[in-house]
Amino acid sequence: MTQDKPIYILPENMQRTIGKDAQRNNILAARLVADSVKTTLGPKGMDKMLVDSTGNIVVTNDGVTILEEMDIEHPAAKMMVDIAKTQENEVGDGTTTAVVLAGMLLENAETLLDKKIHPSVITKGYKLAEKQAMKILEELSREVNPNQEEVLRYVAMTAMTGKGAETSKNKLSELIVKAIAQVADQKEGRVEIELDDIKIEKSKGQNIENSELIKGIVLDKERVNMDMPSSVENSRIALVDFPIEIKNPEAEAKISVSSPEQLQSFIQSEEKMLKDIVNKIVASQSNVIFCQKGIDDLAQYYLAKNNIYACRRVPKSDMEKIAKATGGRIISSIAELNEGELGRAMRVREVREGEEKMTYIEGCENPKAVSILIRGGSDHVLDEIERAIKDGLGDVASVLKQGKIVAGAGAVEMELSKRLKEFGNTLTGRKQLAVNAFAESLESIPNILAENGGLDPIDILTELKSRHEKGEINAGINILTNRVEDSLEAGIIEPAKIKFQAISSATEVAIMILRIDDVLAAGNGPSNKKSVPDMGGMGMSEY
Repeated sequence: MTQDKPIYILPENMQRTIGKDAQRNNILAARLVADSVKTTLGPKGMDKMLVDSTGNIVVTNDGVTILEEMDIEHPAAKMMVDIAKTQENEVGDGTTTAVVLAGMLLENAETLLDKKIHPSVITKGYKLAEKQAMKILEELSREVNPNQEEVLRYVAMTAMTGKGAETSKNKLSELIVKAIAQVADQKEGRVEIELDDIKIEKSKGQNIENSELIKGIVLDKERVNMDMPSSVENSRIALVDFPIEIKNPEAEAKISVSSPEQLQSFIQSEEKMLKDIVNKIVASQSNVIFCQKGIDDLAQYYLAKNNIYACRRVPKSDMEKIAKATGGRIISSIAELNEGELGRAMRVREVREGEEKMTYIEGCENPKAVSILIRGGSDHVLDEIERAIKDGLGDVASVLKQGKIVAGAGAVEMELSKRLKEFGNTLTGRKQLAVNAFAESLESIPNILAENGGLDPIDILTELKSRHEKGEINAGINILTNRVEDSLEAGIIEPAKIKFQAISSATEVAIMILRIDDVLAAGNGPSNKKSVPDMGGMGMSEY
């Protein structure tokens, strides 16, 4: 009688986790990601301090920033990070909401798995619930137009609340709305906004209230020569992407000089070439020049002699913004430079901001690129204010593009939960349990808001449910007053697109993770015993 020998189909260092173990492992990893950011949700959410191996510190409560800085290894956890990045790219805000919602969907799905409900039944129920939630969201959304500046300011304030910008949210929201209005374009009845046209420049010193909107561009550059004028009125700006210096030969070259006269002639010819370039710049009537490449010392002297303000090594992205702001064109050859190619601005001046010098291009007529100069006491404050402003810009742009808003403060999630439960009661079989689990997951948002605000979540949820049962569809938790109020009247307003994208992304990742019942992980070698990569100690320390 022969004994059966085991058959190996996988390499020795390949580790496999199957069935319930694989599901539980993935769900746990995803929930850990959600747990790591849920305390940051809301106006009174806490901050995270992230310290990397070189000692660089990031203090933030911005969900996507936290997740990007954490060195996450577990594949299911990485999928959660991906939805945060998608949310950030699509809307610019709502990353924590998307991740927390995905974590709760998986947590509630795990309860159903414990009741022996098959993952395919749960995923089918979740898809049904998502489809119904999108319909309800359409009904709950309100139209808004670009002329409703007050509503747009409330949208910006809601986005920035809880990100260290509360004390100056009125001032910053005003800057955000004005900046968006300046760069927005109406095309075929649609509003088009390119957020890259809004340049954010930071200056350490003074306080946040001194931040300002420049109808033009602020450059982190100074004039190249102290003899140049520090301010130029009625500026005619040349934008060049060629060097104002003598080019070095592409390959190695030797120049043989046999007499002092020949050397002198060679030097004079170089000087003449530079002088000719400057003369062409002067002939174009330009009195300001921004160069993407270098400017030779001798050329700087000639430019200063002609009272021309010049900056060198200006990044291409900034050159493009200057062109949009001033109406000029970027020139690739000195032969093309003429008065018709120049940009116009009321003034170009050098300004000392703290320890640094900057160049202000101001008073552009109807600029399609502007700058928000933010001020603050430290680099960490400036970085967090910048993130808050980016969230505000993303939210306002999203509202203008889609033209729809919803009540914030957990109001829309509570109404969605209520109506989804009503929808679930019309279903039969186990799908009903999945739809109800989806509805309960949505309640996690107001629940966490209350918890992070130091309130009793059970009391708050009970009151919210009662108010929504009475038909108060906009009742939400105003964390700043610690009361349940009408969110729209309280000015807590969010873009509808945030909710659409968050629910869609969270459902997709939850369904994808639930459908995995087999994990094959390649190890580092035969000695590797891990069944699946761990979530990892994070590449940055979290306090």
